[in-house]
Amino acid sequence: MTGLIERIFGGGQALEGLPAPVAANATLGRRFNASTGIMEADYVAFDTELTGLDFRKDSMISIGAVKMKGGRIFPARTFHSLLKPDCELKAESVVVHEITQTDLAGACSQPEVIEKFLEFIGDAVLVGHFVHIDTTFLSQAMKKLYGVKLQNRSVDTMGLHDWLYDNDNSFARHHRGMTLKKDLFSMARKYDIPVEREHDALNDAFLSAQLFQKFLVFLPGCGIRTLGDLVSVGKI
Repeated sequence: MTGLIERIFGGGQALEGLPAPVAANATLGRRFNASTGIMEADYVAFDTELTGLDFRKDSMISIGAVKMKGGRIFPARTFHSLLKPDCELKAESVVVHEITQTDLAGACSQPEVIEKFLEFIGDAVLVGHFVHIDTTFLSQAMKKLYGVKLQNRSVDTMGLHDWLYDNDNSFARHHRGMTLKKDLFSMARKYDIPVEREHDALNDAFLSAQLFQKFLVFLPGCGIRTLGDLVSVGKI
């Protein structure tokens, strides 16, 4: 990993020119310990609100996140920020997330929010529902701003749900069946998680955290005990 970083940046000098949270993230691969137990690991459940789903044209406008340790959620340890997009808002997306141009008038710049967010997440494994969408947008923004991509490992709650569906009958029996509806809010309701508001980044991050919490306790019985195991099955 060290050699790869050096090839990308041409040595440590370029890394020194990056903001500290970005430089720390760029070397995260050196610190990832795949043997860490899933119940001892640090996680950050997060979600973004977007102007659309085309990462080449659209932009993040909100990030929400909450920290976890194993299956424990820390409600007071959160991150939530609006950020100025580098494209125009679309009427169809405003209808979904209800964030308007007026709301974004006082929003922070993308670099400011991204650097604070990277500091917040540190080396944690990221958790989300269809998390590849959120990590792709964050990674693309980082590449555009700093020339590097996001290095945190991630786990998808929908991927975990589908893996449990295929591999653990006890999970289905416990919850009186599984759900075929894949969206975050339907899945949350199926597993008795109250949904008070939809398409709010911080609220959606809490929903993802609670889904992950419910799924996590069944994994050791299926042989998923380490972060290496978890990352391998928690994807779509």
